[in-house]
Formats: sequence, C-alpha cells, structure tokens
Amino acid sequence: MKKMGLMLAVIFLILVLPASLVFAGGGREGAAAAGAAGKVSVMAVWGGQELEVFKEMLKPFEAKTGIKVEYEGTRDLDAVLTTRVEAGNPPDIAGLPGPGKMAEFARARKLVDLSTVLDMNVVKRDYGQSWIDLGTVDGTYVGLFTKASIKGLIWYSPKQQKASGFTIPKTWDEMLAVSKAIAAKGVKPWAIGIESGAASGWVGTDWLENIFLKMYGPAKYKDWYDGKLSWTSAEMKAVWMAFGQIVADPNMIYGGKQYVLSTNFGQAPQPLFTNPPGAAFHHQASFIVGFIKEMFPDVKPMEDYNFFQFPSINAAYAKSVEAGGDVFGMFRDTPQARELMKYLASPEAQAYWVSGTGALSPNKGVSLVFYPDDISKQSAKILNESQFV
Repeated sequence: MKKMGLMLAVIFLILVLPASLVFAGGGREGAAAAGAAGKVSVMAVWGGQELEVFKEMLKPFEAKTGIKVEYEGTRDLDAVLTTRVEAGNPPDIAGLPGPGKMAEFARARKLVDLSTVLDMNVVKRDYGQSWIDLGTVDGTYVGLFTKASIKGLIWYSPKQQKASGFTIPKTWDEMLAVSKAIAAKGVKPWAIGIESGAASGWVGTDWLENIFLKMYGPAKYKDWYDGKLSWTSAEMKAVWMAFGQIVADPNMIYGGKQYVLSTNFGQAPQPLFTNPPGAAFHHQASFIVGFIKEMFPDVKPMEDYNFFQFPSINAAYAKSVEAGGDVFGMFRDTPQARELMKYLASPEAQAYWVSGTGALSPNKGVSLVFYPDDISKQSAKILNESQFV
C-alpha cells in the first residue's frame, strides 16, 4: 500500500488514561562533545514550511557541535535514494520511503544498527515499544521515528456546523445520513483531493485503510497489510463498496471527479473555508493543520476548524486508530551522523516539529506545552495515550 513520502501505517487501540497524565520530560545528554566539526548529509522530502522548521531545528545543533548539515530535498525519495544507495553513494542520513524499503535496505546491510548509536535506555524511556518495533527489521533497530500524525480524522468548520445544525456523527451510518442532509441543503458534503505528484493515490488508500480497520479490526488489517489477504477478498469488496457510498456519489463530492483527481491533497480542504462554504467535511491526518494555516493564516482552531475521529463501523473496533510517521535511517557510520541521529531523537529537536508544523511527536518527552493550540494538544493526547496492537 503506497504512502505519501515517509508515512508508515501504524495501528493503535486507544486506552482511556487519566486526564492528569504527566508527560516524561527532561533533557538528553548534549548532542556532541564540544569542538566537534565536519559535515553530515541528510536526504528527505521536506520543502516549504517543513524545511524552514528543519533549518531552525538545526541551528542549536550546528552552533553547539560545529557540524554543518547539508540537506538534499526530493519529492521522489524512493527512486532517488535507491539509486544513490545502489551506486554506493548514499547520504549519511535519510528519510525511509516505507516499511518495505526500510526492510530491503536493512537486509542488504545498508543501514546502521541504531542500538549502537543511541542510548537504548533513553530511547525506551522516551518512545513506546511499538515505535521501536516498527523501526526494527529482523531484530535490528534501524529506523528512528522523528514526527508523527494521527490519521483518519474528519475535519469540519464549527461555524458551519452551528449554522446548518448538523450533529457530529459517531457511526458510519450517522455520517452518511448527515452527509445526505447537508447535500439536500445545496452544499457538497465532502472535499477530497488525491493529487500528490508521483505519490498520487495515497489519499484514497488512507480512506480504504480506515474503513477496513473500523470494519475488521487490527488483526485482520495486519493480514491485509502483510499481503495475506488479497485486494480481491470479500473483505476488500465490502470496503470498496463503503468507500463508494461517498466517493462514487456525485451529490457527495465537491467539484466532481475532476476536483478529486487534480487537486493536491494540501489544497483539498479549501472549500470548507470559503464564503459561503463549498463543502462540510475533509478526511485527512492531523498534519493537514499546517496546510490549512498556510492557506488561511487568520483561521482559529476550535472556532474555525476542528475534527472528529473516523466513525465506528463495527463497534468492536470503534477505538482502533491509524497513525503515520516520518522514519529516518543512517547509511554512513560517521561521528557527525551519530551526533545528528542523537539530536533528532531528542525531545529538544522534536519540539520544533510540534510547535512549527502541526506535527505530533512520538517522543513522550515532548511536553504538551510545545503544542501550539488545543487541536494539536488533543491529537497529541490521542497519540500518547495509545497502545499499539
């Protein structure tokens, strides 16, 4: 199942924890010994706001260590990175395009064992075991998650909700009923855009994944993800039929097929914020907040936009949630690469992502105070109060 950039599928079963949950804070040992110097190369997909935040993140690291970080960005990470690795000229550190490619690189002995780079006692303190497991191939820890997002969120405008009087649906059938009621008032319920360059299509796949998870639960989802359950199975047919109740109904979709196919995923929620609104709902992960703020700098969280979680289909799996994350591997074992990997794993570094991009941190040491608004805090609590299954 193809993902955007570095997104890796992760399944959560939400556990309700006390509201007074205290997040582990505390610093990490200094990023490097004083007087360190040299350079380290990094390859990733970041551009725009993400790249600007990454540059800000690097300033204290470079000032403290004297190490210069040389960044190379590409939207075709899979092809470019694979070519570089096969040619024997990989970057020191790079984003990994997906779990399959991570496993391929690891089994070809192209990735450094991160347990020899990071203090694993600190890693186990700061990260849930499942984040470590997801970065492990055949018993070797090779992938470090640096930021994350909750997937399967339904975004809407509270102002539009109040004006139209619709209630927040808790089940799939309720969501369909609300969508039809909105359509009857002349507003298209859903704004969907799947264009993403060479990675186009992952938006639709995310829909299918969330429907599958809510229908059949984490265990069967894993069978599907691992290829043990085919795309032509009875389960997948039911998933496609459910998805078709929305995407195949012209009364449900803003702009019709052309909008869906040609609109970049980052611009897809725009109709929710026009005057009058052109659409009511948008399905996307928590990272979409960054795109909303970029398009509409004056909108306010909770007042102008909010989310509800993907509705229940089978009550037994109502609390199952999907998430994704950016994962990095180390291809060259140099002192400079080691120091940067230590820094990228730290709460200090990851606090830049959460405060600057709307991303979430898989590192439990990043305090909620760094999250810029109530929506991001709410998303972070979902992420950190979860147990992987």
